[in-house]
Amino acid sequence: MKQESIRKNYIYRLLYEILVLITPFITTPYISRVLGADKIGIYSFAVSNVTYFTLIGALGTSSYGAKEIAQHRDNLKEASKLFWEIELMTIITSGLALIGWIIFSSIEKDLRVYYYALIPNILATMFDISWYFTGYEKVKYLVTRNSIIKIVGVILLLVLVKSQEDLILYFVINSTTLLLGNISMWAYLPRMLTKVSFRDLEIKRHFKETLVYFIPTVATSVYTVLDKTLIGVITGDNYESGYYEQATRFIKIVKTLVFVSVNAVVGTRISYLFANKKYKEIKNRIANSMDYILFLGIGCVYGIIAVANRFVPVFYGDGYDQVSNLLYYMSPLIIIIGISNCLGTQYYTPSGQRKRSAIVIVVGAVVNLIANLFLIPNYGTKGATVGSILAEGLICILYVQMSDGYITWKELFEVSYKKVIAGSIMLIIIMIIDHYITIRPLLMLIIEIVLGVIVYCIVLLILKDSMLIKIKKVAMRILHR
Repeated sequence: MKQESIRKNYIYRLLYEILVLITPFITTPYISRVLGADKIGIYSFAVSNVTYFTLIGALGTSSYGAKEIAQHRDNLKEASKLFWEIELMTIITSGLALIGWIIFSSIEKDLRVYYYALIPNILATMFDISWYFTGYEKVKYLVTRNSIIKIVGVILLLVLVKSQEDLILYFVINSTTLLLGNISMWAYLPRMLTKVSFRDLEIKRHFKETLVYFIPTVATSVYTVLDKTLIGVITGDNYESGYYEQATRFIKIVKTLVFVSVNAVVGTRISYLFANKKYKEIKNRIANSMDYILFLGIGCVYGIIAVANRFVPVFYGDGYDQVSNLLYYMSPLIIIIGISNCLGTQYYTPSGQRKRSAIVIVVGAVVNLIANLFLIPNYGTKGATVGSILAEGLICILYVQMSDGYITWKELFEVSYKKVIAGSIMLIIIMIIDHYITIRPLLMLIIEIVLGVIVYCIVLLILKDSMLIKIKKVAMRILHR
């Protein structure tokens, strides 16, 4: 099967991520005003609970499956055999998770109807075969169908969710569109699979392998999902859960912009490069990715700190002031997770060192759990945020230390210090303008964002930052053509 262009894949992925970025900017202001922080808190708490069951259903197949297909994609028969082995295993584990979720939902009285509405989430895990297309770097296939489903979902939310009484519709639309997006991917399978004998399938052998991926995935959920559960259980305040959900959702949007696209595309290619022992090319790709991630990440962190106070009331509406404070605390996670996610996706997983990374993630999860248990009762959502920073910071430090020279602290400093200077100057200028100029909030926010981007890029050009030089060369080449 023809090898896909990494540049085209990145463009496809970037276009999809732009869509992913745009849709929350359409739906979030609307939903935050229609449902209110308390109803959003109920949704956040319920989804955090179903996530544990979807993790059991997936059993780490997303990363494991993509790696296996990437390393065997030159042999269509072997890749087809792997597909059915891994997918049948996922159907079994998801079936067990579904039974467990139905039992759990039946026990819970207050949220039972909302829990039942989340059943499609587990079915979506059962039919999720995106890992197969990722292994073949067929990003175009993933993007096309999911984009259509996502647009339909946005339209349904805007048309059907009209008041707080429509919270159940909000649950149903989100979970159903997720399921339909995954099912739609099966339409492409006939052209990408060859016939295999089901008698030759060896499903059992994958259980042990996927556990290596499942353990760190579960550990990761401790500081990405458990904090929401603990906020709901310990504080018993839906508003607190709602504020935290809105803040984490926005940070997630920014993380998608900063590193999800590049890591998803480059990580698959690096799995292929490791299989072919092209170590020098791997190191160069990791270095370039890190430069790009820090360029966007540092700019976004300083930008969020600069405009959060003005952005939150404009974006979410009245009654969400606490979200501004949470964004100040959470913003460093963009850089911290950006570095560790890059190494995890582009080094530890492709090189088959998932066991080493699993130990690090488990240690981070334990730190986060302990921090949450001590901090949330006294400091609520701010305590949960500090716990996440402590855990993610530890993981990032250990990841860099254990990366066998594929990235070093010296290299990170060399590609980041100019960006920190540019971000600091941008922050100071925006703060001065914000203090002395008073105009309509939305217009002022737009001016500050545009001005911030211009200042950040100009300062980096003056300092001759490595990423800006690369971007300038690409832009000149495109203009020349």
